[in-house]
Amino acid sequence: MALQIGIVGLPNVGKSTLFNALTKTRGAQAANYPFCTIDPNIGIVEVPDERLQALAAIAKPRKVVPAAIEFVDIAGLVKGASTGEGLGNAFLSHIREVDAICHVVRVFAGGDVIHVDGSVDPKRDRDTIETELILADLQSITKRVEKIRKPAQLGDKEKKLELSAAQTMQTLLSAGRTAREAVLLPEEIPVAAQFGLLTMKPMFYAANVAETDLSTLDPDALKTSMGLTPSDQLILISAKIEEDLQDLSPEESAEFLAALGVSSSGLDRLIHAAYAALGYQTYFTAGPDEVRAWTIRKGDTAPRAAGVIHTDFERGFIRAETISYEDFIRYDGEAGARMAGKMRSEGKTYVVQDGDVMLFRFNV
Repeated sequence: MALQIGIVGLPNVGKSTLFNALTKTRGAQAANYPFCTIDPNIGIVEVPDERLQALAAIAKPRKVVPAAIEFVDIAGLVKGASTGEGLGNAFLSHIREVDAICHVVRVFAGGDVIHVDGSVDPKRDRDTIETELILADLQSITKRVEKIRKPAQLGDKEKKLELSAAQTMQTLLSAGRTAREAVLLPEEIPVAAQFGLLTMKPMFYAANVAETDLSTLDPDALKTSMGLTPSDQLILISAKIEEDLQDLSPEESAEFLAALGVSSSGLDRLIHAAYAALGYQTYFTAGPDEVRAWTIRKGDTAPRAAGVIHTDFERGFIRAETISYEDFIRYDGEAGARMAGKMRSEGKTYVVQDGDVMLFRFNV
């Protein structure tokens, strides 16, 4: 299952530096002037999961395959982007393609690093980005309302439902609120999903802080100052530190972070925040050929999980031999779990749990 996260923000907030750190490359241009990123950079990032190595230690496979996320470093946005200012049109077209948004907000003072608005103000910068997304959505939904109003008034049932959902969105966006906040009727939800609105996409935040603030800044206080809600996801990260860690061994990295008073890399938390934003989870397959992590949505049934491996698995699904991760480890693998009565045969209605180790039975 492809999972693509767009990294967005004002110019010079550290998007490309963060991208380089995430992808362990120097592929994205990171320079001290606006719009140094023009075409989006794309990189594949492994999802860190200690459970994979624990499973591999038991199954002793020929290879281990982690889950992966695609990160896209998108051109910086400025005020007026919704009407084409700066690289606004390119920004908006690129962001429409991603599944979720990582909004990088600059908190570090930065010295000689130019801020496009002349000063550092996380709340103002956040509002700038989200206002432009709201305005772009408002333009889009207003055009749709005008297009479908007449057929809806003439009695077309599908268009009446579409118009109802679109007008709800239009009212919300006109008030300066995001499409994610809309309260829709159950039958309107799949209709609204087809509108392609930018502010319908899940969003989480990466606060790019100075290395000296990484261990002392209070995330909750920063949330409040940025006007975020308690449920919004905010990750504190120093993109420059993360980029510097690329050149160090794991042992050196641990020492470096410890000296800064930080226990772990912020990138791991950022990747997991991306998973959480989309409501994703992981199940595993484990055997002598490979141990592999598979990405599914929370609430997916066993046939849908099987379909991630191959569509034939979903079409011909019979049952799923299932062991919880904890039982697989506790009983030293599949054979031990089976003997202990911990391998379950699950049918088509079974909702897969995070960490399940699964073997699918299916008809060709």
